Amino acid sequence: MASLLANGISSFSPQPISDSAKLSKPFPFPLKSTVPRTPRPANLVKIRADVGFESKTIDTDSGNRASTSISSSDDKIREILRNRDYDKKFGFNMDIDSFSIPKGLSKETVRLISSLKEEPHWMLEFRLNAFDKFLKMKEPKWSDNMYPPIDFQDICYYSAPKKKPTLNSLDEADPELLMYFDRLGVPLNERNRLANVAVDAVLDSVSIATTHRQTLEKAGVIFCSISEAIKKYPDLVRKYLGRVVPSEDNYYAALNSAVFSDGSFCYIPKDTKCPMQISTYFRINAMETGQFERTLIVAEDRSFVEYLEGCTAPSYDTNQLHAAVVELYCAEGAEIKYSTVQNWYAGDEQGKGGIYNFVTKRGLCAGDRSKISWTQVETGSAITWKYPSVVLEGDDTVGEFYSVALTNNYQQADTGTKMIHKGKNTRSRIISKGISAGNSRNCYRGLVQIQSKADNARNSSQCDSMLIGDTAAANTYPYIQVKNPTARVEHEASTSKIGEDQLFYFQQRGIDYEKAMAAMISGFCQDVFNELPDEFGAEVNQLMSLKLEGSVG
Repeated sequence: MASLLANGISSFSPQPISDSAKLSKPFPFPLKSTVPRTPRPANLVKIRADVGFESKTIDTDSGNRASTSISSSDDKIREILRNRDYDKKFGFNMDIDSFSIPKGLSKETVRLISSLKEEPHWMLEFRLNAFDKFLKMKEPKWSDNMYPPIDFQDICYYSAPKKKPTLNSLDEADPELLMYFDRLGVPLNERNRLANVAVDAVLDSVSIATTHRQTLEKAGVIFCSISEAIKKYPDLVRKYLGRVVPSEDNYYAALNSAVFSDGSFCYIPKDTKCPMQISTYFRINAMETGQFERTLIVAEDRSFVEYLEGCTAPSYDTNQLHAAVVELYCAEGAEIKYSTVQNWYAGDEQGKGGIYNFVTKRGLCAGDRSKISWTQVETGSAITWKYPSVVLEGDDTVGEFYSVALTNNYQQADTGTKMIHKGKNTRSRIISKGISAGNSRNCYRGLVQIQSKADNARNSSQCDSMLIGDTAAANTYPYIQVKNPTARVEHEASTSKIGEDQLFYFQQRGIDYEKAMAAMISGFCQDVFNELPDEFGAEVNQLMSLKLEGSVG
């Protein structure tokens, strides 16, 4: 059972497999959508366009529309959607002098990783126990994603620069590493570092540096790599590691628990508001290396922290695996806001290359009146499979999920959330926006579960999909389980489409294709963008524009 729970909980049964998700043989590129297409009406087309906060319906006489006109419009839209700038901004790689262990996955691999990191015996036992559970599990197949079998023996599970800084200084860092992150827009040196954001930079399998450590330490906040935390704060790590996401939770969580090499650890003591935002930037550089980081954030009573996460990877022709685990623990009256802009390499226009992003993210509101908010913008990865979730265990706790998932070309995304109501007077809110373009597939899968003792639980869910072009697909699988008669659950969903008619409507008013597309996308996603930190606001708008540079139909 655990192997099918993919980021779920023990009482969550596997979702049914849709016909479009079944495979009789390895996935052949290029991917062709298997979703049946509704034929166009012969004479009249009604299209709902979400522009800003207004909804407009345009009636168009399509009987005289020439096929050549449609074709040229499609070409223009594809040109707008083409992500021309990724290679220039993030798709590069550098020849960094690194040490990598041989490919392959075995107990010897697990022992070698633990030895290289000089971990205590209890940590090795944690890893070996997780690996034993991993071997007993089967890889889950129930998602809407289609991909060839993963050869876990053909992955390097540890790669690190030979010259990296010490725990407390950047003086010994390879200048090329600092230049590398400068080029990515993540300055690490004292002179150019971000003023109000503490950053932990992770390259392949290791943390390179953590900024603003002294400022955080003065406030009692611990923020460092999880490798350092295992050595310096073993009691804290041992108490909370695996508490929210146990190693047996699902197939990829077990794999991560066995081979994770680094990640971030943050501990906020009681009655403390973190003096600045904390952030981790994940970068994959080596071609044949997977990334398996572990993030653990603990907020004690009446504390507050805001965490930002970003990630990129070079443009390789081969696929790479990213299987991370994120655990959030909220004590009484505490609050954690976790924001992600996921921009892993998505593959080329033919679906070649890209990251397989299989991530387990979960937060536990253990104490009364605690709150966890997930906000994510998913624009990258060839395959995305993740469900950031909140378990509302304490009374009067709050869980929130705000998401924009954009897929283009041959990207596939099966993402959503789970809100598990256990305590009394618990509240959750879900706003999900899915945008599908090109030949991509975008699936929202969500669970709202009101357990029997969750008196007066409240949930509000809004799941909207937007289609761009005639070959994209969007699916929604909402699951609602209510076991308490005092609960109130609201769910609404909509599907809209950007077509040549809307773009023509804008052009008639002197607005070009790209600006029209940006206006419609921005309006569609506004509810989620409003929840992003200011630091992400301008970048996200620019990123969405880059991802949607040139498509309709």
